[in-house]
Amino acid sequence: MIAQQHDASGAHFAFTDRWGGVSAAPYDELNLGGAVGDAPQAVRTNRELAAKAMGLDPAAVVWMNQVHGRDVAVVDGPWTGDEEIPAVDAVVTTRRGLALAVLTADCTPVLLADPVAGVAGAAHAGRPGLVAGVVPAVVGAMLERGADPARILARTGPAVCGRCYEVPAAMRAEVAETVPEAWAETGWGTPAVDVAAGVRAQLAREGVQMDGQSHICTLESADHFSYRREHTTGRLASYVWLDG
Repeated sequence: MIAQQHDASGAHFAFTDRWGGVSAAPYDELNLGGAVGDAPQAVRTNRELAAKAMGLDPAAVVWMNQVHGRDVAVVDGPWTGDEEIPAVDAVVTTRRGLALAVLTADCTPVLLADPVAGVAGAAHAGRPGLVAGVVPAVVGAMLERGADPARILARTGPAVCGRCYEVPAAMRAEVAETVPEAWAETGWGTPAVDVAAGVRAQLAREGVQMDGQSHICTLESADHFSYRREHTTGRLASYVWLDG
């Protein structure tokens, strides 16, 4: 199933779960990640199925080579067959109708759109990327192309919640030095990091207010892939695009 959200302004957001694809266990069923060990043909088929379910051309979706950094690529179309996909964790486009995709299995997908300026952005915010500053980096790239923070629609997708993302105390302290709002505690009283809360705080500091946040915790939901729960597993995808 794909949860689609269509704003009257012409911005579109979509979030997959793990069902409705062709991948075999442990990637069952709708794995959209191409670098997790799944059969390449199954991934291609799943990406086609997902795109068509959203009314998108499968060849008009931009995927990233995500590395938990802060680099941003500005794109006007998908990578060509002979083109190496750059190692980035955010993409921005001014091309209407071009969908930007983020792959996750616990990290926080961040989708952004300014329909007036015709600028869309997407970012992969895991704990390292949050600390590195991928969120302000993608917002900055959008502003350079005419977006206004007050107009940007910002939404996040399914991700591990702060009550479940247990980390060593030293790691929590390190994250909180950069993003204090990410400091959290698990439901059983141990140190944790709340990446989604950190994302919201970083967006707010850039003048962008969230207008939609998923309340699905990937670790708790059997309908979503979770690296922390299963380790060898598939990847969800979150998409953003503007009316053409």
